[in-house]
Amino acid sequence: MAKKRFSKLEVMLMVMFTIMSVISIAFIVLFATGQSGICQERGCCWSPRDESNVPWCFFPTNYGYTVESQETPNSYGKTLNPLFPHEHILSLNPTPSSPINNTLQITQKPFGLTVRREENQNVVFDTRMAPIVFEDQYIQLSAKLPSHNIYGLGEHVHRQYRHDTNWRTWPIFTRDAFPNGGTHNLYGHYPFFLCLEDNSGKSFGVFLLNSNAMDVTLQPAPAVTYRTIGGVLDFYIFFGDTPEQVVISNHAIQLIGKPVIPAYWSLGFQLSRWNYGNLSIVKETVERNRAVDLPYDIQYTDIDYMEDKKDFTYDKVKFAELPQFAEFLHEKGQKYILILDPAIATSKRVGDALYESYDRGTAKNAWVTESDGVTPLIGEVWPGEAVFPDYTSQACIDWWVDEYERFYREVKHDALWIDMNEVSNFKQGSAKGCASNNLNYPPFIPNILDNLMYSKTLCMDAKQSWGNHYDVHSLYGYSMVLASEKALQRVFGANRTLLLTRSSFPGVGKYSGHWLGDNGANWNDIKWAIPGMLEFGLFGIPYIGADICGFFDDSTEELCRRWMQVGAFYPFSRNHNAEGYKPQDPAVYGADSALVRSSKHYLNIRYTLLPYLYTLFYKAHTAGETVVRPVLHEFYSDSATWTVDRQFLWGKYLLITPVLDPMEQVGDRKRHVEMYLPAEKLGLHIRGGAILPTQKPNVTTTYSRRNPMGLIIALDDHDSAAGELFWDDGDSRGIVSFFLFFFFFVCLSNYVTGTLTMQVTNNGYNDPNNLKFDNIIILGVPTVPASVSVTDVDATNTTTILDNNNIDYDGAKKVLTLQNLDLILGETYVVEWKVLRINCHPEDNADQAKCEARGCIWDVSSLLNFSCAPNCIYPENYGYNVTSLRESNEGMTIDIIRNTKYRSSGRPQSRDIDTLRVDIKYHSSDMLQFKIYDPNDDRYEVPVELSVPTTPETEESNRLYRVAIVKYPFGIQIIRNSTGTIIWDSSVPGFTFSDMFIQVTTRLPSHYVYGFGETEHKTFKHDLNYHTWGMFSKDQPPGYKMNCYGVHPFYMGLENTADAHGVLLLNSNAMDVTLLPSPALTYRTLGGILDFYVFMGPTPEMVVQEYTQLIGRPVLPAYWSLGFQLCRYGYANDKEIETLYTEMKTAGIPYDVQYADIDYMERQLNFVLDKDFQGLPALVDSMRDEGMRFIFILDPAISGNETQPYPAFERGIAADVFIKWPQTISDGIVWGKVWPDYPNVTVDESLDWDTQVELYRSYTAFPDFFRNQTADWWHTEIKDFYENTMKFDGIWIDMNEPASFVHGTVGGKCLGDPVLENPPYMPPLESKHLGLNHKTLCMNSEQILSDGRRVRHYDVHSLYGWSHSKPTYDALLDVTGKRGIVVTRSTYPSSGKWVGHWLGDNNSGWDQLYKSIIGMMEFSLFGISYTGADICGFFNPAEYEMCLRWSQLGAFYPYSRNHNGKGNPRQDPVSWDAAFATATRDVLNIRYTLLPYLYTLMFEAHTKGSTVIRPLLHEFVDDKTTWEIYRQFLWGPALLISPALDPGVTTVRGYIPKDRWYDFHTAKAVGVHSTMVDMPTPLNHINLHVRGGYILPWQKPENTTYYSRKNPLGLIVALSDAGTAKGSFFWDDGEGIGKQKVTFEHVQPPKQQILYVFMESLFLNSKMTH
Repeated sequence: MAKKRFSKLEVMLMVMFTIMSVISIAFIVLFATGQSGICQERGCCWSPRDESNVPWCFFPTNYGYTVESQETPNSYGKTLNPLFPHEHILSLNPTPSSPINNTLQITQKPFGLTVRREENQNVVFDTRMAPIVFEDQYIQLSAKLPSHNIYGLGEHVHRQYRHDTNWRTWPIFTRDAFPNGGTHNLYGHYPFFLCLEDNSGKSFGVFLLNSNAMDVTLQPAPAVTYRTIGGVLDFYIFFGDTPEQVVISNHAIQLIGKPVIPAYWSLGFQLSRWNYGNLSIVKETVERNRAVDLPYDIQYTDIDYMEDKKDFTYDKVKFAELPQFAEFLHEKGQKYILILDPAIATSKRVGDALYESYDRGTAKNAWVTESDGVTPLIGEVWPGEAVFPDYTSQACIDWWVDEYERFYREVKHDALWIDMNEVSNFKQGSAKGCASNNLNYPPFIPNILDNLMYSKTLCMDAKQSWGNHYDVHSLYGYSMVLASEKALQRVFGANRTLLLTRSSFPGVGKYSGHWLGDNGANWNDIKWAIPGMLEFGLFGIPYIGADICGFFDDSTEELCRRWMQVGAFYPFSRNHNAEGYKPQDPAVYGADSALVRSSKHYLNIRYTLLPYLYTLFYKAHTAGETVVRPVLHEFYSDSATWTVDRQFLWGKYLLITPVLDPMEQVGDRKRHVEMYLPAEKLGLHIRGGAILPTQKPNVTTTYSRRNPMGLIIALDDHDSAAGELFWDDGDSRGIVSFFLFFFFFVCLSNYVTGTLTMQVTNNGYNDPNNLKFDNIIILGVPTVPASVSVTDVDATNTTTILDNNNIDYDGAKKVLTLQNLDLILGETYVVEWKVLRINCHPEDNADQAKCEARGCIWDVSSLLNFSCAPNCIYPENYGYNVTSLRESNEGMTIDIIRNTKYRSSGRPQSRDIDTLRVDIKYHSSDMLQFKIYDPNDDRYEVPVELSVPTTPETEESNRLYRVAIVKYPFGIQIIRNSTGTIIWDSSVPGFTFSDMFIQVTTRLPSHYVYGFGETEHKTFKHDLNYHTWGMFSKDQPPGYKMNCYGVHPFYMGLENTADAHGVLLLNSNAMDVTLLPSPALTYRTLGGILDFYVFMGPTPEMVVQEYTQLIGRPVLPAYWSLGFQLCRYGYANDKEIETLYTEMKTAGIPYDVQYADIDYMERQLNFVLDKDFQGLPALVDSMRDEGMRFIFILDPAISGNETQPYPAFERGIAADVFIKWPQTISDGIVWGKVWPDYPNVTVDESLDWDTQVELYRSYTAFPDFFRNQTADWWHTEIKDFYENTMKFDGIWIDMNEPASFVHGTVGGKCLGDPVLENPPYMPPLESKHLGLNHKTLCMNSEQILSDGRRVRHYDVHSLYGWSHSKPTYDALLDVTGKRGIVVTRSTYPSSGKWVGHWLGDNNSGWDQLYKSIIGMMEFSLFGISYTGADICGFFNPAEYEMCLRWSQLGAFYPYSRNHNGKGNPRQDPVSWDAAFATATRDVLNIRYTLLPYLYTLMFEAHTKGSTVIRPLLHEFVDDKTTWEIYRQFLWGPALLISPALDPGVTTVRGYIPKDRWYDFHTAKAVGVHSTMVDMPTPLNHINLHVRGGYILPWQKPENTTYYSRKNPLGLIVALSDAGTAKGSFFWDDGEGIGKQKVTFEHVQPPKQQILYVFMESLFLNSKMTH
């Protein structure tokens, strides 16, 4: 291959290249050698690198300072004043929470500072990495940082929000320069950055308070190096647990001042242009944008309005009508803003007229001077040769304020825009140039634009009042803002107005907003505006935005369209461009253009959301929060957000995703997604958890502020949301008169109910437009609500149900819209929507197949995983439909038919009843009945006699209610006339009526439901989260979710209006009720009919009075039965009782009644005395002679296995009183086993219970107390026992559920249809898997009613105790001739007419104390006033403190009995120690003192149906705090009992309701009300308070009521705030039927408030009423 030959040209070029290379290398070597020399001269290290941006010259490790002495004035450091008068930092007064050395450590050699985060000691700012240099005109400090996540520093154009730490240097020195994406310094001076440490969110901010020129280098260590050419190093470091907290700290501690809240109108869209040419063109611009209905509030004029660009003038040719221009705009609700620059021309005005502004300023020495401090510095700006006001001088400030006021009088406008205040100068320094000195040419010049200190500004040696311009140059804009703020205050006074500045410094945000300067119409600048806004959020200037569509250059339509979209979400939203370029206001593109359509769309969204944006500014102003917010501030744990700067947030909740590239095309969280965004769209997303206030938009805020408001609610993953609304007049300076709303939305139990609380926390503003919330939009609602209610809390809790026409639900989008709400701004509301999920398969083990077999919907939503909500739910129209309706003024009759579209109820053994009848009767003004039954077949109905009014209420206007019928599906609505509240609404799916399964559901008006029993409840108010409570009387000690002794299908409901109602279902079959969070209530019963009675109240106390008027008023017990009582199961003989009696007398403890449990019986046989108790009759006679009373126990079960004559059984057989099988099956007795033992056996109690029952318990027969002959037989046996065996004063009946120790019958085989024993549906009863006959009789047993009708025990089981009560009470009265008392275990509605009740065989446990209060309050609702729990507990040994606290509590039970079980130690008061006996004696003496008051309450209950044990809500229903209270209770209206209910406590936290209250023990007024207080409660004390305004009768106590009733009476008069009191007093012989009642009314208050006042020491009016 031939060798290539080079041409001459090639050879020449190669030679030249070689020569140049040699020369270049030589220059590099020379340069490096020179730099190396300089480096070494400075004592630094030289190390050339292959990267030019990495320093080759660096400090050695031992360079710097050494600490010679260290002074710490105190452990918290001391405050240093800055070198210039920054208004906030001068007044900074630190109040540190910990010593400074917890966060700051000093290294002495070389000197260094280490700043640590206190809680984890992580280093955040460490200057030990490099030495500190501190020279006169060069100061340098470096610090190592914990992460590369650095944000802030300005003002520059940062192409990304997060900084590049690869040796990037940013100069900071205010400068009039173009924001074109370079690294040069711009208009503002912000040596502040925020550093996000890690994904925990922990962040810190660093602020260097230094106004000299500087640069900041970010290094890859990561680290930061500051170089400044003057002043001092004055650092402030802010710690936060989140980035947002750092910003709040920077503003909120008043370091730089919290941002100004702008005028509301300034949040509207704005138009501006440099050089419209003349006012006519300005008006044309205004008119064409008005014509397209563009939302648009503000019009600007730039310097072209001025005469020759001179401040405080206007061009009287081109802008001749400018003085009238503001009015032109105001006529359409718009505002006018004009511009002022700082430079003041030295030339005269047109026509050689004096320029008086300049002349007056000269006279006041208002100008910046040359270095001599005298000669005004001359420069050149827009008006030509100019001087520059020194705004740091008071003389200048006064001049500026005066000139502005003069100009405002000439040209009205609404706000001020100031520009060119960096300060900008078209000359380099001055018209004379700048002197050569260290100020104009310092030894080191930061990396500023042009590398010349005075480039485009003033000479650095110029003088200002605050110092050399060299030091205060970057404060020029700041000082101009301060002066302008004073001018605005002078002119606009109380009006807020607006100030907008180009140059800024930390603290400017307190007064002014800022725009991002003279950008260009290009796709880069639309992007770079977002980091700029985010940074100014850090800097404390939230009122920020860029010139929309760009200032310089012509904008394309696409660019301007996209910019108008994103600009609609700039806080400062202004379209502004420069002279010489095409107009770019929206309307100029054409009325029908895509740009106009898009602009209007997004500006309408902006105006809709202005209440939210305005609230964000309020939060910024009061708390320092950001408005435009980086995504990382909210989602700092997601590292992907750390670099997000093409999206931003409004506050926490609105995510804006604009299109920032030409022809650009959200879903899952935490990842980037593609989003299709057509030409007229950008991305807007509302964050779950948000409540955004809105307002119907208009073309200006003047008009939009008159429009209805609304809310957008976006539910989060927890189905909740929250938000705020700040509202004032939008224009007044300061936060003075305003509304502040807090919105809380909680969706309970996975979308079953949603509650929106619109709470007014400050109501200091009266809006002249009478604004109302008109609509609410809720996002993320998975299903349509059943109903929506609105409660006006401020208007006496009035509740209305929203008409269905005003409820719109979009199932595809899952959006619920509520319309036409008419909620008044400034009032507190509760809006509730409810979704019903009614269980179609309440049986266990539901699955899809079983569900769908019933025609129901199987909906296993993931939303239900953590809820008790059912998966199998009824379809919308499952139930019955109306076929006919007949209405009269007495009620309605309705025929309904089952919707056979759906299959049967799914229980083949329970036939469906397809045709039903509904009777509705208007019994009285406050009570109605509706009964649903089978018109073609007689079904069992409860044989309880009720006192139904003989005449119905036929006058509609008298009734408190009205009834509406919904036809498809059938439902009844009962509506309270006074408020419109629907208290019953069964027009919901799921109504089922079959032979052995009946179900009906009603919506409820609130979540406040009380009652249903008998079972143990943990709170008085029910929990509505799908809790189901079974009801079927059973021998079952109290336990959670266990059906107990009685059945009470009655509840009281409170409405949000504080009205109350009650509902009774008169049905005695086994049943359950399920409480749904909608709120709603589902009844399920296993037979009979649906027979409902509704009581309208409207107060809780009236509900009980109306209920007891129907079922019968509570019995009036004998006076002695209100005394203290002792009982014990397990007395060995009568001597034990005698010993107890003696010890109690000796201890002097009040004590009226002694009991004998079944121990007194021979082998537990009724009416037979045991051999070990043969002395009991004589003991009882002796005790009765001394004023005591005796009560004995009777069980219903009668032994049938006796070998000796047993008259009770024999006479019972003869009278045919025992329950038998139906004659169609057998004529035999249904045998059970209870307590009676076989004769002639010795019981081995060591055997297990079931074995004992099998071996030792005799067969027992159960009297059928429905039969008339049974009552006669029972009376005979009681009378025989009284006359021939032992005297007694009361009877205690037990085991009457009825209880049996075998299941069904002896042998366990029930005769007849087994489906009755194990029905198709079993309520959630205790041991339900064992059937209904568990621990009781067979359900096929037959009973016979008094009218001869035969009924199944299946239907009347729960009435057994009820049927047992009246015959016992009648026998007691007849046999003793006295009133006495009967106490029963099993009860049913109306039992209270005859008997009292104890709460059963409880445990000795602390929880039983408060649960006993709940039980008593519930039995107050049920109409049984004489109630109480076994004091100190029945089962298990009692503990000392618990028994003592229980004795104190029990002293205020109406039925006050200490009773415990066999095998446990004694727990009576004298079984402990002397201190216990003393404490018990003291508290019982209080009880006995107040017995006249208690007895009067019992009389009021007996005659009026009032409650004795009274929940606080009964007296204070307007105070919703009382709706939840169950650890305190009242005796009647006037005595508040607040017991200690927990171990070891010496203080009780209790509620003092609204009224005057007196401490019973001290007679002192409490002095507070409507608040929780801590009440000292030592072990020997119970808290008692007497209510002002009441008179309580009392009597000196004795050891029995027999003696206390002989003592003098007295009165406790507790005066009200008005100085009055009243009370009543009932007195009779205490055991007969005679009555006497006295009413007292205090008419002349004494000068002093006295708690105890005897009758003769107070002037009273007394009136005998009987």
